[in-house]
Amino acid sequence: MHKSLPYHDFLILQLKDPSYAALYIEAILEEEDPEPELLRLALSHVAEALTSPEQTKQHLEKLDELLSKPGSEAIYSLGTWLNALGLKLTVTVSDEAKDKLKNTETASQITV
Repeated sequence: MHKSLPYHDFLILQLKDPSYAALYIEAILEEEDPEPELLRLALSHVAEALTSPEQTKQHLEKLDELLSKPGSEAIYSLGTWLNALGLKLTVTVSDEAKDKLKNTETASQITV
């Protein structure tokens, strides 16, 4: 009989892949109803996966500090924190905006 990993261990193992970790954070950030505690939990999972056990505590302390900062200061601090983990905070065009742009381009090509 196969033994399965406990969920937390499985998750951390998956998050060791930086691409998976980035998608994990992206999924949390794209939730329709944002939950700050869920974001903090996801970021702590990523820190645990991408740092050594010795570094994890330090990264979690910095995470708590940055999440308590106001407004844009928190955003810039999060970007710096993610960079330390080998990740990058980016902004992309939403799928909805891409579709709208495609429809506009198609309409302008038809009327020309």
